Amino acid sequence: MRKVHYIYIFFTIFIFGFISTVYSQKADTNGKTYRIELKDGTTLLGEIILEDKNTIYFKTLSNIEVSISKDQIRKKEIISGKMVEGKFLRQDPNNTRLFFAPTGRGLKAGQAYFSVYEIFFPTVAVGIADFFALAGGITLVPGVSEQLLYIAPKITPVQTNTFDLSAGVLIIKIPDEEETAGIAYGVSTYGTQKAALTLGLGFAFAGGDFADKPIFAVGGEIRASNSVKLISENWFIPDSEVQIVSGGIRFFGENLAADFALIYPAGSDIEGWPFLPWIGFAYNFGRR
Repeated sequence: MRKVHYIYIFFTIFIFGFISTVYSQKADTNGKTYRIELKDGTTLLGEIILEDKNTIYFKTLSNIEVSISKDQIRKKEIISGKMVEGKFLRQDPNNTRLFFAPTGRGLKAGQAYFSVYEIFFPTVAVGIADFFALAGGITLVPGVSEQLLYIAPKITPVQTNTFDLSAGVLIIKIPDEEETAGIAYGVSTYGTQKAALTLGLGFAFAGGDFADKPIFAVGGEIRASNSVKLISENWFIPDSEVQIVSGGIRFFGENLAADFALIYPAGSDIEGWPFLPWIGFAYNFGRR
Protein backbone atom coordinates (compact mmCIF):
# COMPACT_ATOMS: atom_id res chain seq x y z
CA MET A 1 0.00 0.00 0.00
CA ARG A 2 1.12 3.59 -0.60
CA LYS A 3 2.34 5.60 2.38
CA VAL A 4 1.31 9.10 3.47
CA HIS A 5 4.77 10.57 2.99
CA TYR A 6 4.42 9.86 -0.75
CA ILE A 7 1.95 12.75 -0.79
CA TYR A 8 4.73 15.23 -0.03
CA ILE A 9 6.91 13.81 -2.80
CA PHE A 10 3.94 14.13 -5.18
CA PHE A 11 3.41 17.78 -4.22
CA THR A 12 7.06 18.67 -4.71
CA ILE A 13 7.12 17.17 -8.19
CA PHE A 14 3.72 18.63 -9.08
CA ILE A 15 4.61 22.18 -8.03
CA PHE A 16 7.91 22.39 -9.86
CA GLY A 17 6.61 20.52 -12.88
CA PHE A 18 3.76 23.00 -13.38
CA ILE A 19 5.46 26.33 -12.60
CA SER A 20 5.87 27.16 -16.29
CA THR A 21 2.22 26.24 -16.91
CA VAL A 22 1.04 28.44 -14.09
CA TYR A 23 2.80 31.53 -15.29
CA SER A 24 1.54 31.05 -18.84
CA GLN A 25 -2.12 30.69 -17.80
CA LYS A 26 -3.26 33.72 -15.89
CA ALA A 27 -6.85 33.72 -14.69
CA ASP A 28 -7.60 37.31 -15.59
CA THR A 29 -5.49 39.87 -17.43
CA ASN A 30 -7.94 42.73 -17.04
CA GLY A 31 -7.25 45.75 -14.84
CA LYS A 32 -8.55 45.96 -11.31
CA THR A 33 -12.08 47.18 -10.72
CA TYR A 34 -12.44 50.17 -8.38
CA ARG A 35 -15.30 51.72 -6.52
CA ILE A 36 -14.90 55.50 -6.14
CA GLU A 37 -17.24 57.40 -3.86
CA LEU A 38 -17.39 61.19 -4.35
CA LYS A 39 -18.17 63.75 -1.67
CA ASP A 40 -21.49 64.58 -3.35
CA GLY A 41 -22.64 60.95 -2.89
CA THR A 42 -21.97 59.75 -6.43
CA THR A 43 -20.52 56.22 -6.73
CA LEU A 44 -18.53 55.09 -9.78
CA LEU A 45 -17.42 51.58 -10.70
CA GLY A 46 -14.71 50.97 -13.25
CA GLU A 47 -11.01 51.07 -14.08
CA ILE A 48 -8.34 53.68 -13.45
CA ILE A 49 -6.76 54.59 -16.79
CA LEU A 50 -4.21 57.09 -15.50
CA GLU A 51 -3.50 58.83 -12.22
CA ASP A 52 -1.36 61.87 -11.43
CA LYS A 53 -0.91 64.04 -8.40
CA ASN A 54 -4.24 65.85 -8.67
CA THR A 55 -6.48 63.85 -11.00
CA ILE A 56 -7.71 60.31 -11.68
CA TYR A 57 -8.69 59.48 -15.24
CA PHE A 58 -11.39 56.86 -14.91
CA LYS A 59 -13.34 54.57 -17.27
CA THR A 60 -16.66 53.35 -15.89
CA LEU A 61 -18.05 49.85 -16.43
CA SER A 62 -20.29 51.33 -19.14
CA ASN A 63 -17.13 52.60 -20.95
CA ILE A 64 -17.61 56.29 -20.14
CA GLU A 65 -14.30 58.10 -19.53
CA VAL A 66 -14.23 60.84 -16.90
CA SER A 67 -11.60 62.86 -15.07
CA ILE A 68 -12.00 63.14 -11.31
CA SER A 69 -10.30 65.69 -9.12
CA LYS A 70 -8.78 63.93 -6.11
CA ASP A 71 -10.09 66.56 -3.69
CA GLN A 72 -13.63 65.43 -4.62
CA ILE A 73 -13.02 61.79 -3.69
CA ARG A 74 -14.29 60.52 -0.35
CA LYS A 75 -13.26 56.86 -0.75
CA LYS A 76 -11.44 54.68 -3.28
CA GLU A 77 -11.25 50.88 -3.02
CA ILE A 78 -10.64 47.79 -5.12
CA ILE A 79 -13.63 45.49 -5.53
CA SER A 80 -13.90 41.97 -6.93
CA GLY A 81 -16.32 41.13 -9.71
CA LYS A 82 -17.02 41.21 -13.43
CA MET A 83 -19.46 42.63 -15.93
CA VAL A 84 -21.85 39.89 -17.09
CA GLU A 85 -24.52 40.69 -19.69
CA GLY A 86 -24.32 44.38 -18.87
CA LYS A 87 -24.49 43.96 -15.10
CA PHE A 88 -21.73 44.03 -12.51
CA LEU A 89 -21.63 40.78 -10.53
CA ARG A 90 -19.80 40.85 -7.22
CA GLN A 91 -17.32 38.00 -6.81
CA ASP A 92 -18.22 35.40 -4.22
CA PRO A 93 -15.55 35.93 -1.51
CA ASN A 94 -15.66 32.20 -0.66
CA ASN A 95 -15.57 30.82 -4.21
CA THR A 96 -12.67 28.45 -3.45
CA ARG A 97 -15.13 26.22 -1.58
CA LEU A 98 -18.62 24.81 -1.88
CA PHE A 99 -19.95 24.11 1.63
CA PHE A 100 -17.08 21.91 2.79
CA ALA A 101 -15.43 20.56 -0.34
CA PRO A 102 -12.95 22.71 -2.25
CA THR A 103 -13.64 23.94 -5.76
CA GLY A 104 -11.01 23.95 -8.48
CA ARG A 105 -10.42 27.69 -7.86
CA GLY A 106 -7.46 28.84 -5.78
CA LEU A 107 -6.44 31.81 -3.67
CA LYS A 108 -4.09 34.37 -5.15
CA ALA A 109 -0.86 35.41 -3.45
CA GLY A 110 -1.68 37.60 -0.45
CA GLN A 111 -5.33 36.59 -0.28
CA ALA A 112 -6.54 34.91 2.89
CA TYR A 113 -9.69 33.94 4.72
CA PHE A 114 -10.88 32.82 8.14
CA SER A 115 -13.77 30.37 8.17
CA VAL A 116 -15.82 28.46 10.72
CA TYR A 117 -17.79 25.32 9.86
CA GLU A 118 -20.47 23.97 12.20
CA ILE A 119 -19.13 26.34 14.89
CA PHE A 120 -16.44 23.89 16.10
CA PHE A 121 -14.18 23.73 13.01
CA PRO A 122 -12.28 26.99 12.41
CA THR A 123 -9.83 27.29 9.51
CA VAL A 124 -7.36 29.89 8.28
CA ALA A 125 -6.18 29.80 4.65
CA VAL A 126 -3.49 31.92 2.99
CA GLY A 127 -2.43 32.25 -0.64
CA ILE A 128 1.34 31.78 -0.61
CA ALA A 129 1.62 32.18 -4.39
CA ASP A 130 -0.91 32.55 -7.19
CA PHE A 131 -0.87 28.76 -7.59
CA PHE A 132 -0.32 27.59 -3.99
CA ALA A 133 -2.41 28.02 -0.81
CA LEU A 134 -2.09 26.61 2.67
CA ALA A 135 -4.96 26.10 5.13
CA GLY A 136 -5.10 24.69 8.63
CA GLY A 137 -6.87 24.75 11.96
CA ILE A 138 -7.84 22.96 15.14
CA THR A 139 -11.24 21.81 16.37
CA LEU A 140 -12.82 23.63 19.31
CA VAL A 141 -15.22 20.99 20.65
CA PRO A 142 -16.23 21.79 24.28
CA GLY A 143 -15.35 19.19 26.90
CA VAL A 144 -12.77 17.45 24.72
CA SER A 145 -9.17 17.58 25.96
CA GLU A 146 -7.57 16.31 22.74
CA GLN A 147 -8.64 18.25 19.65
CA LEU A 148 -8.09 17.41 15.99
CA LEU A 149 -5.34 19.26 14.14
CA TYR A 150 -5.63 19.62 10.37
CA ILE A 151 -3.60 21.08 7.53
CA ALA A 152 -4.57 21.36 3.86
CA PRO A 153 -2.08 22.47 1.16
CA LYS A 154 -3.58 23.06 -2.29
CA ILE A 155 -2.09 23.84 -5.68
CA THR A 156 -3.94 25.28 -8.70
CA PRO A 157 -1.77 24.82 -11.82
CA VAL A 158 -4.54 25.56 -14.34
CA GLN A 159 -6.47 28.84 -14.03
CA THR A 160 -8.51 30.33 -16.86
CA ASN A 161 -11.65 32.47 -17.06
CA THR A 162 -13.93 29.41 -17.21
CA PHE A 163 -11.88 26.44 -15.98
CA ASP A 164 -9.73 25.79 -12.90
CA LEU A 165 -7.93 22.61 -11.88
CA SER A 166 -6.49 21.93 -8.43
CA ALA A 167 -4.95 19.17 -6.35
CA GLY A 168 -4.57 19.02 -2.61
CA VAL A 169 -4.53 16.97 0.53
CA LEU A 170 -6.34 17.24 3.85
CA ILE A 171 -4.18 15.80 6.65
CA ILE A 172 -5.76 15.24 10.06
CA LYS A 173 -3.80 14.45 13.23
CA ILE A 174 -5.90 12.13 15.37
CA PRO A 175 -5.41 12.43 19.17
CA ASP A 176 -3.45 9.61 20.81
CA GLU A 177 -2.48 8.24 17.39
CA GLU A 178 0.97 8.43 15.81
CA GLU A 179 -0.44 8.11 12.30
CA THR A 180 -2.51 10.65 10.40
CA ALA A 181 -5.68 10.35 8.32
CA GLY A 182 -7.27 12.40 5.56
CA ILE A 183 -7.84 12.52 1.83
CA ALA A 184 -5.69 13.35 -1.22
CA TYR A 185 -7.77 14.79 -4.04
CA GLY A 186 -8.02 16.42 -7.42
CA VAL A 187 -10.85 18.82 -8.31
CA SER A 188 -11.94 20.91 -11.29
CA THR A 189 -14.47 23.71 -11.70
CA TYR A 190 -16.00 24.73 -15.01
CA GLY A 191 -18.24 27.76 -15.36
CA THR A 192 -18.65 31.49 -14.85
CA GLN A 193 -19.76 33.96 -12.19
CA LYS A 194 -23.36 32.99 -12.93
CA ALA A 195 -23.12 29.19 -12.78
CA ALA A 196 -20.44 26.55 -12.35
CA LEU A 197 -19.98 22.80 -11.99
CA THR A 198 -17.37 21.20 -9.73
CA LEU A 199 -16.16 17.60 -10.08
CA GLY A 200 -13.65 15.95 -7.79
CA LEU A 201 -12.29 12.63 -6.63
CA GLY A 202 -10.10 11.68 -3.71
CA PHE A 203 -8.47 8.74 -2.03
CA ALA A 204 -8.95 8.53 1.73
CA PHE A 205 -6.04 7.35 3.83
CA ALA A 206 -5.49 6.31 7.43
CA GLY A 207 -2.52 4.86 9.22
CA GLY A 208 -0.37 5.35 6.13
CA ASP A 209 -2.57 3.25 3.80
CA PHE A 210 -4.85 4.47 1.03
CA ALA A 211 -8.32 3.22 0.17
CA ASP A 212 -8.54 1.10 -2.96
CA LYS A 213 -11.44 3.07 -4.45
CA PRO A 214 -11.89 6.86 -4.74
CA ILE A 215 -14.63 9.02 -3.27
CA PHE A 216 -16.40 11.18 -5.87
CA ALA A 217 -17.74 14.67 -5.27
CA VAL A 218 -20.14 16.59 -7.52
CA GLY A 219 -21.18 20.17 -6.79
CA GLY A 220 -22.96 23.01 -8.49
CA GLU A 221 -23.56 26.71 -7.91
CA ILE A 222 -26.03 29.15 -9.48
CA ARG A 223 -26.26 32.89 -8.85
CA ALA A 224 -29.71 33.99 -7.74
CA SER A 225 -28.72 37.66 -7.34
CA ASN A 226 -25.68 39.86 -6.81
CA SER A 227 -25.43 38.63 -3.20
CA VAL A 228 -27.09 35.20 -3.19
CA LYS A 229 -25.95 31.86 -4.58
CA LEU A 230 -27.64 28.45 -4.56
CA ILE A 231 -25.21 25.56 -3.93
CA SER A 232 -25.36 21.78 -3.95
CA GLU A 233 -22.55 19.49 -2.72
CA ASN A 234 -22.79 15.70 -3.00
CA TRP A 235 -20.45 12.87 -2.00
CA PHE A 236 -20.54 9.35 -3.46
CA ILE A 237 -18.69 6.84 -1.31
CA PRO A 238 -17.76 3.44 -2.81
CA ASP A 239 -19.00 0.25 -1.10
CA SER A 240 -21.27 2.28 1.18
CA GLU A 241 -25.04 2.21 1.39
CA VAL A 242 -25.07 5.84 2.54
CA GLN A 243 -24.36 8.69 0.12
CA ILE A 244 -24.24 12.37 1.07
CA VAL A 245 -26.56 14.82 -0.72
CA SER A 246 -26.91 18.49 0.21
CA GLY A 247 -28.43 21.73 -0.96
CA GLY A 248 -28.46 25.22 0.45
CA ILE A 249 -27.83 28.91 0.05
CA ARG A 250 -24.94 31.36 0.40
CA PHE A 251 -25.34 35.03 1.25
CA PHE A 252 -22.28 37.19 0.59
CA GLY A 253 -20.95 40.72 0.43
CA GLU A 254 -17.53 42.07 -0.49
CA ASN A 255 -15.65 40.07 2.15
CA LEU A 256 -18.11 38.01 4.19
CA ALA A 257 -19.99 34.86 3.13
CA ALA A 258 -22.52 32.87 5.16
CA ASP A 259 -23.79 29.40 4.22
CA PHE A 260 -26.83 27.44 5.33
CA ALA A 261 -27.59 23.99 3.95
CA LEU A 262 -29.44 20.78 4.67
CA ILE A 263 -27.52 17.51 4.41
CA TYR A 264 -29.35 14.29 3.60
CA PRO A 265 -27.59 10.94 4.19
CA ALA A 266 -29.29 9.04 1.37
CA GLY A 267 -29.65 5.35 2.08
CA SER A 268 -29.51 5.70 5.85
CA ASP A 269 -32.22 4.42 8.18
CA ILE A 270 -32.65 7.68 10.10
CA GLU A 271 -36.17 8.03 11.46
CA GLY A 272 -38.05 11.30 11.69
CA TRP A 273 -36.49 14.50 10.34
CA PRO A 274 -33.79 13.19 7.97
CA PHE A 275 -31.80 16.37 7.33
CA LEU A 276 -28.69 17.56 9.15
CA PRO A 277 -28.13 21.35 9.23
CA TRP A 278 -24.90 22.87 7.90
CA ILE A 279 -23.75 26.36 8.90
CA GLY A 280 -20.57 28.04 7.73
CA PHE A 281 -19.04 31.52 7.70
CA ALA A 282 -15.99 32.85 5.87
CA TYR A 283 -14.33 36.27 6.02
CA ASN A 284 -11.78 37.26 3.39
CA PHE A 285 -8.92 39.63 4.06
CA GLY A 286 -5.59 40.46 2.53
CA ARG A 287 -4.99 41.54 -1.08
CA ARG A 288 -8.04 41.29 -3.37
